[in-house]
Amino acid sequence: MPKREVENIDELKTLVGQEVAAGDWFEIAQERINRFADATEDHQWIHVDVERARRESPFGVPIAHGYLTLSLIPFLFHEAFRIRQKFKMGINYGTNRVRFMSPAPAGCRIRNRVKLLELGEIQGGWQAVWQMTIEVEGRDKPACVAEVVYRMYQ
Repeated sequence: MPKREVENIDELKTLVGQEVAAGDWFEIAQERINRFADATEDHQWIHVDVERARRESPFGVPIAHGYLTLSLIPFLFHEAFRIRQKFKMGINYGTNRVRFMSPAPAGCRIRNRVKLLELGEIQGGWQAVWQMTIEVEGRDKPACVAEVVYRMYQ
């Protein structure tokens, strides 16, 4: 799916309240889950023990950490959407709400659906509040729904 692009903030203003993009599918491989476990020291068996997950987990396979799914949002967002206007700096300002609605099994593919909730001026730039819905291919319930705040400084 091609990346959605808008020219500038004025064009972005016209999209408040709308879904603006849906990204391409991205695989959550077991190796990525293992590296995330190493980085965060979270080696709980439901994430990293393939054999035990096969035997004991209700999912039948290891599942991605919820925070791994959340941490992929900036990448998935920028793969799906871009503002061509140049900014001096863009920052991830935080997250208002996060829910991990269903597991993302190892080997599944996820994608981001992006909705612009709010856009307003701040000192030196703009603040956008986005709803990011991380879908799991073939499932009705998303893995994660997060409301994230990005700032763009001129």
